[in-house]
Amino acid sequence: MDSPSNTLCLCTGSLGCAKFNDIPAMVRKYSAMGRIGFMHMRNVKIMEDGSFEERAHLSACGSLDMYEITKALVETGFDGYVRPDHGRMIWGETGKPGYGLYDRALGAAYLNGLFEACEKERKN
Repeated sequence: MDSPSNTLCLCTGSLGCAKFNDIPAMVRKYSAMGRIGFMHMRNVKIMEDGSFEERAHLSACGSLDMYEITKALVETGFDGYVRPDHGRMIWGETGKPGYGLYDRALGAAYLNGLFEACEKERKN
């Protein structure tokens, strides 16, 4: 049934691990339709053999352009929830693999900076 309550949790890491997925275009399409309720944002590096690795959130660290993804959200008026998805275990941290607190905190700071830059750019 077509309802505005039916939305996606769009995960850049899950969808971004396939080279053929144009994540900024997907974000732009579904956000413009008001169909993204929640964004999981992280970067991945697609390896030559087709496998992938989760990486730090910065665009330079992986295969995804996190700036373009964020810009697509801002340009389409996205007002849903965003989280820095997963986190590497860094700086001697121990815990549940894939949920490193320090890396997610760095990701949150980076994503906040991207959103601020994209929002200021849009106003000019």
